[in-house]
Amino acid sequence: MPLVGRLANPYKMGAMLPTTGAPSASSGPSARGGVLSSATAVRPAQFTTISGRPVARLYTPEDVSGLDYGRDLNDPGGFPYTRGIHPSGYRGKLWTMRQFAGFGTPEDTNARYKELLRNGGTGLSVAFDLPTLMGRDPDHALSLGEVGKCGVSIASLADMETLFEGISLADITTSMTINSPASMIFAMYLVVAERQGADWRKISGTIQNDILKEFIAQKEYIYPPRPSMRLITDVFSYCAREVPRWNTISVSGYHIREAGATALQELAFTLRDGIEYVQYGVDAGLDVDEFVPRISFFFNAHSDFFEEIAKYRAARRIWARVMRDRFHAKDERSLKLRFHTQTAGVSLTAQQPYNNVVRTAIQALGAVLGGTQSLHTNSLDEALALPTSEAVTIALRTQQVIAHECGVANVVDPLGGSYFVEKLTLDMEREALEIFRTIDDMGGMVSAIEQGYPQQAVAESAYLFQQAIERREKLIVGVNDFVADVETPVPTLYIDEAAADRQLAKLEQVRRERDNGHVTRALDRLRDVGAGSGNTMEPILEAVRAYATVGEMCDALRDVWGEYEEVPVV
Repeated sequence: MPLVGRLANPYKMGAMLPTTGAPSASSGPSARGGVLSSATAVRPAQFTTISGRPVARLYTPEDVSGLDYGRDLNDPGGFPYTRGIHPSGYRGKLWTMRQFAGFGTPEDTNARYKELLRNGGTGLSVAFDLPTLMGRDPDHALSLGEVGKCGVSIASLADMETLFEGISLADITTSMTINSPASMIFAMYLVVAERQGADWRKISGTIQNDILKEFIAQKEYIYPPRPSMRLITDVFSYCAREVPRWNTISVSGYHIREAGATALQELAFTLRDGIEYVQYGVDAGLDVDEFVPRISFFFNAHSDFFEEIAKYRAARRIWARVMRDRFHAKDERSLKLRFHTQTAGVSLTAQQPYNNVVRTAIQALGAVLGGTQSLHTNSLDEALALPTSEAVTIALRTQQVIAHECGVANVVDPLGGSYFVEKLTLDMEREALEIFRTIDDMGGMVSAIEQGYPQQAVAESAYLFQQAIERREKLIVGVNDFVADVETPVPTLYIDEAAADRQLAKLEQVRRERDNGHVTRALDRLRDVGAGSGNTMEPILEAVRAYATVGEMCDALRDVWGEYEEVPVV
């Protein structure tokens, strides 16, 4: 989900408009229908992808002369799954159309979910507000002005019950974008499912639960890296026993890309994060094939069409080989990289926002041709505010047109064999493995994060791309070229403070009506387990059933582990 209320450009989240070099009415271009025609007549001497990768004029068999079909490609469904993890691709089943949604109160978001399902959505994806993401209750001083603004406010089990009122969790898959308090939010979901009569062993969905990318990119962390990793391995082991169909982590390159990473950095850092999680699970005593099949991934679908497709294909090949050769996985499911995709929030512009429909369609098509398992398409107005219902419907219709009208879902990996795509795939695989070696030499991804390596690399890439925009070496239609002299107004969704007032009133009611003695005992047990070596999911579930709040549970572990403060990188 992009930041709202700011210009989003293809590499730097929240960057300001270019201040120099933009064409003006007096600099040469003439106004045609309210849009100034481009002053850029000369094509560049050297062509690159959006990530800065050089692109040759032509690709031939010589560029892929070292490629062995059986070893490096194989048919779809065959190791190393470069061409897809299923032999039939989308001929048997389309990708899940999972629209990311959440705003205001649980009642508001519940209504949006029901609307999405009525309009043909096939999965739910929950966006939480900033206080929830940071493990703070709505009445905390740092929550002021943020309750319900960029996602739904969830403080206790009562809110989660309302969020899914009238929606059978036994019959729908749900993805929840939550990281630091992931264990608490997941426990709430499990208890709601339990009270609906759903069998935990049959429900399915995904919890993002990816703390490493928070340290790298999104910065919504609470605890230091190492105790944070314990929460994740506790979810791995608990779900292996109790919720076997649940995807226990969605290793997320999306936010790394949104922060300014190149396609290669997104690929390498995301997969290396995944390797780190596997290593920590093994070190915690878990068998690889016991938990790795429930690890999924989350990638960005950016605008450079062929580079993105190559990225997904390289990701499958790298993951399969690492799981087989490094971790000796035996279960084929451990080798198959499954991923969700979201179109690039940072590519959306506040200027000429209807252009975002076109950007999103191209990005979604790239994700489909790259073999995604589920997809969220961004709405045209998300550089301005949370999306309106009308904009969300257009975004969903974009997926449906791709699925049912243009024929791309009829053939598995239709771009396989393209000299250009195969060369890009080979190069990205090779360069990603070089980054792996650098991180391994630093002691692994947690150590690399503690030393600031991936953070600095992403920041540098964001800076370089912003410079390219300022110099107009990279053109953003409607921003630094093809600029409109009159902007068309777009209706936007506004979340007022009434949502916060309602949440504060409900929170007060929950605290008044619950058994506070039970809450105190449950939180004390959570502190004890956090200070010891037991699985934290058990006391968290107890606290959730007692209607302890997200903030109270997170504070209990703050008492034990403290809060993380990032070390500046010079």
